[in-house]
Parts: sequence; C-alpha cells; structure tokens
Amino acid sequence: MPQGSIGGIIAYLSKNNFDINQLDRYILRVMGKPQSGWIDIGYTELTKGDFLHKLTKSKAALQDITLIPGETMYFFIQDASKIFGLSEKSLWDAYHKYSPLPDGVILPDTYKLPLGISANYLMQYLLTQSMSRHKELATRVLGEFDEKQWFRYVTMASIVQKEAANKEEMPIIASVIYNRIKIGMPLQMDGSLNYGQYSHIKITPNRIKTDNTPYNTYKHQGVPPYPVGSASMDAILAVINPANVKYLYFVKTKTGKHIFSRTYKEHLRNIK
Repeated sequence: MPQGSIGGIIAYLSKNNFDINQLDRYILRVMGKPQSGWIDIGYTELTKGDFLHKLTKSKAALQDITLIPGETMYFFIQDASKIFGLSEKSLWDAYHKYSPLPDGVILPDTYKLPLGISANYLMQYLLTQSMSRHKELATRVLGEFDEKQWFRYVTMASIVQKEAANKEEMPIIASVIYNRIKIGMPLQMDGSLNYGQYSHIKITPNRIKTDNTPYNTYKHQGVPPYPVGSASMDAILAVINPANVKYLYFVKTKTGKHIFSRTYKEHLRNIK
C-alpha cells in the first residue's frame, strides 16, 4: 500500500483491479486511515466492509534489508537468506529469473519487506523497483532509457564505487577510466576484481596473475561486460558527468583518499 491521502489510496486500489471507488473514501474516513507498506489481509475473499476494515487495522511485520553501495549480490543474498529464512539457492534462482545481469541491477538502499515473503516475490519486488528507478533516472538525465548503454554506465560506476574514497572523488576516477580507454590503456583497476565472493578481499599480484575472468582489467582491455557490484546514484551520475581532468593515475594515501597524476613519472613520485 502506498503512502498518501485516502483518495490516493482509493485510486491506487481501483487501478490495481480492486472493487473500490471514491464513495468508499467516506467509509474509510470513519474507520480510520489505511496503513501504508505491506499489509497482510489474511483472507482471499472478504465483503467490501471487512476488506476496508482490514486496510485500516492489518499490517504485516516488516524487516529491513540494506544493500550498501559497492556490495555484491553474493553477500546481499547471504544477508537476505539469514533475515528472511530463505535458502540461498531459491534466492539465486529467483534473481536469475528476473534479472538481466549477474550483478548491479538492484540499487543500493534500505528496503522494507514482510517476514514470510517468498524468495520469488522478494527478488521480483526488488528488481522491479530498481528497474523502475533505473528507467526514471536514465530518462531524467539522458532523455531516454537505452538498457544496454545504461548498464554500461552502471558497470563503469560499479568500478568507480569500489575505487573512490568519497563522493567528491567519483567524477575524477570516472574521468581516469575514460582517459585510459581513450588512449587504449588497460583500466588496471583493483576494484574490478572485487566482484562476487571477492568483494572484501585485498587484490594481490598473484590474484591479478591467476584471475582469468572478464572482470580482470589488468588482462582485458576496456570495461568488464557486467557490473562488479552495486552502484549508487552518485557513482552513476559521476560516470555520466565525469570531471574535466587529464589524469591517468592515482594512488591511495594513508588517509584513504587518492593523489591523482597525469604522467607515470609523477605517479611514481606520488607512490614514493
């Protein structure tokens, strides 16, 4: 149930094929305001009066689940399994049923979902909500939603999300990605290797040498075929509107922030 006025809720129910009309708003005003969020009615068939009463008195027990920016589906599904008592396999099956990509489709956010929800409906809900927001943002920023192009931005943004120390660095790191692609330089970014189960593992020279997946931007030119994890709206917007800089390199300082440079010689000085 959406938040809003009684009239808005009546319109929502009517649009979704419930036998409700504007006259019923007067009954609801007497009974009380309908609950918002997930409502467990508990019955399949009710008289209209009982149904309206249930709208005002019944409410499902909700549980929060949070997908943090940069996290992968591997760990998010583990969290969902523990919170909602669902098997990881059923959640993965449902995810692959509705998702066009292995990762990066569900937007980072805190979602309120009812206890007792099925794996199928949980994933259907999260993916439907996220795809709607992807389309809304793409249309607002670019004027249209080209799914293939949009998720290329999301893929780049997922790397930016892993690499940036803060929101302010995101447009700069996005520019580094574009600058490297422009001159045919491999992206060579550790963040691209923090996919799936490797989300929290420090990247080592041996890992770079032995990982043969398309996510390894040390071995493969250009952007990986899929996002390496979730990307925030800030990261996506940074990729669409990168900073106007000529940097090709960056190194992390003791503070966690980065020093950027144009040349490899300058980069070596920064490392030292």
